[in-house]
Amino acid sequence: MPAEPGDSRSPGRAIYTMSNQVTPSVPAKHRIVILGGGFAGVHTAMELERQMSAALRRQIEVVLISNENYMVFQPLLPEMIGGTIKLQHGVTPIRRLLRSTRVYIREIQAIDLTAKTVSLAQGFQPKPEILAFDQLVVCLGSRLDFSKVQGMQEHALPFKYLGDAMRLRYVALRALEEADIQIDPAERQKLLTFVVAGGGFSGVECIAELHDFLQHAMKAYHNLRPDELRCILLQSADRILPEVDPTLAQYAHRILERRGIEIRVNVRLNAVSADAVVVTPKGSSDSELLPTRMAVTTVPSAPDPLVLNLSCPLDRGRIVVDEFLNVPGCESLWAVGDCAAVPQRDGITSPPTAQHAVRQAAVCAKNLLVQFNGKPKTSFQFTGLGKLASLGRHSAVAEVMGIKLRGIPAWLAWKAIYLGKIPGWDRKFRVALDWFCDLFLPRDIAQLRIYEPESVRRLHFHKGEIIFREGDFGDNLFVIIKGEVDITRGDSQIGSLKAGEVFGEMALVSDDSRSATATSRTDVAAIAISRAAFQQLVAHLPGVRPAIDTILTSRGYQRGVDGSGDGN
Repeated sequence: MPAEPGDSRSPGRAIYTMSNQVTPSVPAKHRIVILGGGFAGVHTAMELERQMSAALRRQIEVVLISNENYMVFQPLLPEMIGGTIKLQHGVTPIRRLLRSTRVYIREIQAIDLTAKTVSLAQGFQPKPEILAFDQLVVCLGSRLDFSKVQGMQEHALPFKYLGDAMRLRYVALRALEEADIQIDPAERQKLLTFVVAGGGFSGVECIAELHDFLQHAMKAYHNLRPDELRCILLQSADRILPEVDPTLAQYAHRILERRGIEIRVNVRLNAVSADAVVVTPKGSSDSELLPTRMAVTTVPSAPDPLVLNLSCPLDRGRIVVDEFLNVPGCESLWAVGDCAAVPQRDGITSPPTAQHAVRQAAVCAKNLLVQFNGKPKTSFQFTGLGKLASLGRHSAVAEVMGIKLRGIPAWLAWKAIYLGKIPGWDRKFRVALDWFCDLFLPRDIAQLRIYEPESVRRLHFHKGEIIFREGDFGDNLFVIIKGEVDITRGDSQIGSLKAGEVFGEMALVSDDSRSATATSRTDVAAIAISRAAFQQLVAHLPGVRPAIDTILTSRGYQRGVDGSGDGN
């Protein structure tokens, strides 16, 4: 409702900074703040703009807060991996979709429902902001949960956002480049083995597009044979695509296996390292090690931490709302999309799909304006039109309004439906042109470096895994967080290290190769500091140089970090 005369959010109300200074904002309006720049958030803002009359625009200010200035069309992410469509064509600038909404490209730090404020991270200036609201719409989606599998956060590639698709493509091409010059058969096979965890829509579409792309790309590598490629899909359920009809899931299973994709059902992913993944069949205690340099995860999902911190009822991490998308007992709080537990008239909770998010957004926007036009609220009635899954190579499975499709007809339906849903005519045209060109032109295999490796990162090593070998190049310094590491030279063990101890420093100090082999005696969690970061710390951070000298001296290494003297 409009602010009361004595309210801190009445005329002259402001955006508050952490210093408690008040900077007057635009003339006071009823402020609707939308959190999230995905399907749900952007479409809520679009619907508000569409449904508001000129009179309402003078009374209401709509604010959208997003981490990125674009909206990703998620169904096209798998095709971005293989270059079927260009990366930038699968995203739409938010400001091209919203004409009057005030957009903040900031991270959200906190939500205070009592004070009706949202705290935003700083921009270029180190001054965080606190934005007041009258109505709050939470559309924060979900995140991938890395906590349930050892080493997943450290070593698995997530597949959910645009940056994930870019990184996945880069790493896949890097694996081919390394495999083409690799003479060790075991390492070569490890580089050509690609594992995707999760047999739902995302996992199936990811493995299908990745497999197609790699087979096309390998034709340009003279030392690689297509039969060396190994793509593995892991699924904990008893079948892939559990969301669709069993006959369609069986068809997808057969098609993918016929192309050479290895599908493993009823298996759980237990651990991930830089060299392998560990899987265990359901009902068995025997684990299997699958050597690979690239593991991709599409599951499991988890709620955004900001949602978990809200003082409102949650259902398995999703905000409980009524049929009007309003949180019971809190008239100023609304939730839409993946983060909302929306009841449907068929008795189930609305699934986290784009078709549901878009229609929830329309209902939510209409109900937000009810208090101004005096009309009754509208309940959410949508139950779904169908489900689509692309299998690559002009094939798909689909359920559209009760009609089951497979193969080329389903593929054509997939293309037509999603092309119609892409926001913006310019993006529709670009994507359609990309699809047309893909029918005749070879896939682009340029390896664009789109991110820099982290200088300091966490690593996980399985029991018995070799961390580095004697004679290897010294690329990292390691600090043990948990577990034990054996140090051997030749056939002799020369030391055993535990949590809190450092190893790998000698090769970095001397610029020599590794003088020993490090092997994890148990499962090990460690921090790796790159050579460049180590040299910067030694040169400039007080106390690091003497500490490293002390470690070297204790291990019988007489050369100081300045390079003088002799080492063992």
